[in-house]
Amino acid sequence: MSTGPDRRRVLDLRLWPLAGAVWGTGLVAPLLRWSALALIAGAALGAAALLARTRGPAATVALVVLAGVAVGSGTAAVREAAREASPLQAAAEAGREAEVVLTVRGDPRVLAGGAGGPRVLLEADVTELLDGGTVHHLDDAVLVFADAEGWAGRLPGQQLRVRAGLGLPGVGDDVVAVLSARGPPEPVGGPGTVQRVAGDLRHSLGAASERVLDDRAGGLLPGLVVGDTSRMDPVLDEEFQRAGLAHLTAVSGANVAIVVAGVLRPLRRRAVDRRGQALVGGLALVGFVVLARPSASVLRAAAMGAVTLLALASGRPRAALPALGAAVTVLLLVEPGLARDPGFTLSVVATAAIVLLAPPWARRLRGHGWPAWPADAVAVSAAAGLATAPVLAGLTGTVSLVSLPANLLAAPAVPAATVLGLLAAPAGLVLPWAGDALVGLAGWPVRWIVLVAQRAAAAPDAVAGWPAGTVGALLLAVLLLGAGCLLWRFPRVRPLALAALVALVVVGWPLRQGLDGWPPDGALVVACDVGQGDGLVLPLGDGQGVLVDAGPDPAPIDRCLDRLGIDGLPLVLLSHLDADHVGGLAGALDGRTVGVVATGTLSPADDRAPGVDALVRRAGGTREVLVPGNRRSVAGVGVEVLAPDPRRATAAADPNGISLVARVTVGGLRLLLTGDIGADEEAALLRTGADLRADVLKVPHHGSGDADPDFLAATGARSALISVGTGNGYGHPAPRLLGWLADAGIRVHRTDRDGDLAVVGTAGDWGIAARGTDPGGQAAPPGSRLPDALPDALPSARAVATDRRCRVGPCGGACRPRRAHVAPPGGDRRGGAAALPRRRGRAPGGARPPPRRRGARAGRDGPAGRRAGRRAGAVPVRRSPARRRHRGAGGGHRAGRRPRRLRQGARPRSDAGRRALRRQAERGAGQGVQGRRCRGRRVPQGLLRRRPHRLRAQRGAPAGRSHHPRRRHGARRRDRRRPAVALGRGRAAGLRLRRQHRRRRRRPVPPRPGRGHRVHRGRARADR
Repeated sequence: MSTGPDRRRVLDLRLWPLAGAVWGTGLVAPLLRWSALALIAGAALGAAALLARTRGPAATVALVVLAGVAVGSGTAAVREAAREASPLQAAAEAGREAEVVLTVRGDPRVLAGGAGGPRVLLEADVTELLDGGTVHHLDDAVLVFADAEGWAGRLPGQQLRVRAGLGLPGVGDDVVAVLSARGPPEPVGGPGTVQRVAGDLRHSLGAASERVLDDRAGGLLPGLVVGDTSRMDPVLDEEFQRAGLAHLTAVSGANVAIVVAGVLRPLRRRAVDRRGQALVGGLALVGFVVLARPSASVLRAAAMGAVTLLALASGRPRAALPALGAAVTVLLLVEPGLARDPGFTLSVVATAAIVLLAPPWARRLRGHGWPAWPADAVAVSAAAGLATAPVLAGLTGTVSLVSLPANLLAAPAVPAATVLGLLAAPAGLVLPWAGDALVGLAGWPVRWIVLVAQRAAAAPDAVAGWPAGTVGALLLAVLLLGAGCLLWRFPRVRPLALAALVALVVVGWPLRQGLDGWPPDGALVVACDVGQGDGLVLPLGDGQGVLVDAGPDPAPIDRCLDRLGIDGLPLVLLSHLDADHVGGLAGALDGRTVGVVATGTLSPADDRAPGVDALVRRAGGTREVLVPGNRRSVAGVGVEVLAPDPRRATAAADPNGISLVARVTVGGLRLLLTGDIGADEEAALLRTGADLRADVLKVPHHGSGDADPDFLAATGARSALISVGTGNGYGHPAPRLLGWLADAGIRVHRTDRDGDLAVVGTAGDWGIAARGTDPGGQAAPPGSRLPDALPDALPSARAVATDRRCRVGPCGGACRPRRAHVAPPGGDRRGGAAALPRRRGRAPGGARPPPRRRGARAGRDGPAGRRAGRRAGAVPVRRSPARRRHRGAGGGHRAGRRPRRLRQGARPRSDAGRRALRRQAERGAGQGVQGRRCRGRRVPQGLLRRRPHRLRAQRGAPAGRSHHPRRRHGARRRDRRRPAVALGRGRAAGLRLRRQHRRRRRRPVPPRPGRGHRVHRGRARADR
């Protein structure tokens, strides 16, 4: 059964009020106690009882919303009551240590940290608590922080015993407690067979990627296929964020669609029953969810896929909007924490935009002459990008300006890489050489995606700043909606908007780059905005520079060095090995020539030194240890070491207290580098009588209040640089420190407010220039990184987005909207074209001449006296199944039967059962034809330009079905007559029938009960 294009525009939003009510309840539930939630549920039930007898659409919607609030509040009240009564929460409130047995729920995630001693975060369920000699059996969700040693590689479903410190979670967290493991765990039970196989497959793909591909492509391929980003280059990860491609490494609807479609395709070719197809598709869906791990985007896509497969099994139409609404409702009831998950929000918003906006935009582009694939790709990317832009702006305070072109360029390579990666994972377990070969083939599309991300992220002004928070998100949403309504309501504004956009890109953007002025000429020292950490660069010229610390994240320091044009680092100074100073070292050394990496004397208990040494060796450099009195000189930059004293570097020493302190002289300007020393170390350094005089002071420890005012005054500095992150949780810089600097007459410059800071000039004439904050360039504080989850369309949504409309040729006369110039029938209504509505009258220009013949038939003339008209050609009709009646109502003669003769003239009045189906009626002389998706318009066949053989004649007026939403001026039933058929020399046309498959033509299939068969009628003895 075919569905008209207008019917697709009817939005089925019946489930969305329920989904919205459940979602809203999930947002506020973590902020309320269980008693308040129970009161809300009772109030909702009472209001629903009062509205139960009210009729009308508004009352129905209100009842649905109240039902969602009642169910959501009731389930949340039960969970909150159970959590408050848990003995684990009582132990967490007391801050005690306890021994617990937990079950791992997901793969451990490595946290951003220093070059050595990484830590992991994993989700788990505590099943047993040993507290004070009492054993409690529980089932409470927790978060576990632990050292990577002993915890990395744990699989979901594995049971572990560990002693850990207990703490309360943050407000709104959907866990009972936060655990800090005191050591490696003791295995209690292994994972199940399914999880073990899934882990082996993931490891097989990752190992093959490391063997065959380079670091960047090898780390990206597992992320594209199964969402495993543990091996992904951190710099590439940041480039994906800036380019708007981060959703590619979050497994979602596109991956699910590829898996399910690949499994169902061979079953469809063999005409397997739809219930069998749904069963096999469901098994494949469950297996892929286990393989990719149930993250927010995977759960959303899997739920939509499950609803779609259920619709396939039941034989009902598969609509994307109801499927999405049902998926959202079920997931929020089962996992309420998804209501506050940014990744889940982005996934749902993007999918809804693809379903609602992409199909009409794609049709409009195809109507303007665009090919099908580019039109669909642009429509889908634009719809998802514009819909998620307000959410991203509210979360990150940035808007990516290169997301649309980057996604369009990367989209063709994603399916190939995904399919090859999925095949390589099992192949690598059986035949490692086969897995390596498939990974090698997948490397080509993966390298293209890496190249697109690099070029897009490196584009100037790739990311624009925007106010963060709810206000910023609402502001951008209002602006986008206003602009869209303006362009839709006033078409004349569109050329002006296009011209303004072209002028902005062609003229404004190059002009802005010329006026950027960064880095300024004569820059001596640049303090990079790396977030909550230190990162300073001393440019030497000719692409060389000295680096002092590298910040907490690889991407910001890498971008800062790129802006300064630094390709070589002959000297790198690391004050100490804390994460906020060496976490970005990999990004600074990657792709650059490295000389000496120097540190102060480290504590013998510092186990992070081997990791730093390995990183330096891979970069081709060497590590040295500097002590007080050492001097180094590189291209006019002099370094004098002042601290730490090697005798202070004991096993119990604080890493901050033994930071490297040095005075750097460049261009006659003196800069004092102080690391993270505190007040005690400053006082001790002051007592040694060391020369601390400097022109510029790098304030110790990011502006901490643990400082000595006498030390600050002894420097005699005129300006101070504070490298600090926006919104840090440490209170840096401390107000009392700012007061001490002001009392000493030192002017303060901060990276959190001014962005990159550059000291420009010479010893006698210098100043400080600020670049301004870089949107998206500052490293996010821990826990604020945006999850990778953009979503995609399910097969049902993708089918809607790729809907095609045939193009109808222009009419020769003065056409009116929705009306083709087809000659009306004669007064006796026998033959000719279909009857037009009586009140319309005749079309201008009189009767239409016979259609012009083309091709091989153009030079043939029919016999004398033959009436002009269209020859009867092959006409598809419906034939009833074997030994069964026609599916239409009533009995009697039908067009589907094989007639002995075709009669001209009127026939008895017909009803819905006797009438031939749309696009399958007979074709007569002068009869107009109608395309598959042309909104009911009928035009002469001679005026069709593209593939007229694929069109079907339409009997009757262009009225459509009685239930059609756009049915207008429909001809009455008594006006419908069978059009005349041109017969050759008065003889009956011989007919031959052949059975063909409904969907794939020219492939005969045997008849089956319950299915109709498409039969074609061909003329055997008609004159040619």
